[in-house]
Amino acid sequence: MRPSQTALWLGLVLSLALLAVGWASARPPIYVSSWAVRVTKGYQEAERLARKFGFVNLGQIFPDDQYFHLRHRGVAQQSLTPHWGHRLRLKKEPKVRWFEQQTLRRRVKRSLVVPTDPWFSKQWYMNKEIEQDLNILKVWNQGLTGRGVVVSILDDGIEKDHPDLWANYDPLASYDFNDYDPDPQPRYTPNDENRHGTRCAGEVSATANNGFCGAGVAFNARIGGVRMLDGAITDIVEAQSLSLQPQHIHIYSASWGPEDDGRTVDGPGLLTQEAFRRGVTKGRQGLGTLFIWASGNGGLHYDNCNCDGYTNSIHTLSVGSTTRQGRVPWYSEACASTFTTTFSSGVVTDPQIVTTDLHHQCTDKHTGTSASAPLAAGMIALALEANPLLTWRDLQHLVVRASRPAQLQAEDWRINGVGRQVSHHYGYGLLDAGLLVDLARVWLPTKPQKKCTIRVVHTPTPILPRMLVPKNVTVCCDGSRRRLIRSLEHVQVQLSLSYSRRGDLEIFLTSPMGTRSTLVAIRCEKSPRALGTSGVLPSLPQVGPYPVGLRRLL
Repeated sequence: MRPSQTALWLGLVLSLALLAVGWASARPPIYVSSWAVRVTKGYQEAERLARKFGFVNLGQIFPDDQYFHLRHRGVAQQSLTPHWGHRLRLKKEPKVRWFEQQTLRRRVKRSLVVPTDPWFSKQWYMNKEIEQDLNILKVWNQGLTGRGVVVSILDDGIEKDHPDLWANYDPLASYDFNDYDPDPQPRYTPNDENRHGTRCAGEVSATANNGFCGAGVAFNARIGGVRMLDGAITDIVEAQSLSLQPQHIHIYSASWGPEDDGRTVDGPGLLTQEAFRRGVTKGRQGLGTLFIWASGNGGLHYDNCNCDGYTNSIHTLSVGSTTRQGRVPWYSEACASTFTTTFSSGVVTDPQIVTTDLHHQCTDKHTGTSASAPLAAGMIALALEANPLLTWRDLQHLVVRASRPAQLQAEDWRINGVGRQVSHHYGYGLLDAGLLVDLARVWLPTKPQKKCTIRVVHTPTPILPRMLVPKNVTVCCDGSRRRLIRSLEHVQVQLSLSYSRRGDLEIFLTSPMGTRSTLVAIRCEKSPRALGTSGVLPSLPQVGPYPVGLRRLL
């Protein structure tokens, strides 16, 4: 290399090195009354300087070192100019190797700023517009946005190229089980009937800070979509949808079920039940897949979500709705299987949910429990980012503890045997994302699940106007061993019965602590219909101790 080139290269290196040492600020420095001083002979020399020039020696900056913190009471605490007198005095001291008058430095917490999306101001349920919202901002300010979590929407497809979805779209979490191809793009129709899945997807994972629409609850989570409702729906289609990539997908969100007509009693077939079982036992490397389910919109027909075998499964986490004002929506179904509640809307004048829509559009008109379940799915994604080792049962415990009655209005609130308020309309209350994440961080794993089956009625029994079936339960037989029941998560009652007009039937289960769960409520059915030959009915989720004692089926 020629000398001139060497000189140029070295000059460039030195320039870069000098630039790396000093930091420029657009604001003028503000000088304070403190100095950092490095002296050769340690503490004694620092004390001598302090006495000589009127400083107060506040001690060493580093333990056992030559750097000291000196402050002068006669110098302004804040000034736009340095104190030149002390600068000159310290410069003349032979034992002072370095000194610097301190300046204020602007530092900001690296919390997540509020999204800049134009419609975030409309997202009243998480932008602190109301006092008791879903407490999403608290979690975002901890840097949690769903990163590393995969959510799949089981519905009528997902517009994967939507401006607010494409960045988070996950093809591995997507499939079309109606046409059996990998593309879940919805089928477009004149009335946009297949917009449901795209709307649910945006609630979970709409991209933030891209200048478009609003933000998803877990806006850095990966989002997939399964097209399975826009065609012939069979037990095979449902089972395959619920079994898609179980080691890749963490959360499945479903906002559908049997007809909400007040007459239908229906649930998953044998294959779908097996898909649920395999999901919770083998999914997520054995931690268990999360199945989030909307509780249903049949309130106008006095429908009861306990008659929906998807929401009342112990393997799903059923989510109900409340309005901005904390009222029960007109479409809400009251049942014992509901775990928790998030926001939606009531009458048409109520503010609704902001999300993505077909044709690369946005909407602020998403509603029903269909809108509530994806909000919960997004919140659970935040909890899984905080603690990826949570099992499906851990999340059920956490959701119960992170749900608060808050301002939710209902006449059936009561305190159960473990001291928690519970309602058939709202489950354990409004889900609080901040509390959910706080609990998730410190949660200890639950012990392995045990199942206890007790046969109560052994022979066919006529149905009387009022029947009481008591059973005292203290132990559970496990093969040849009798085990004392110490805690309880779920209670299910399996019934096989026939009745001339099933809409006239009411069935209750009362716990040893007096908590009464409505298993079947009176429904206004216009024609006599016999109850299905077999139905599994859950009580309110029984998370806690005090499991033993007399249970009454009425």
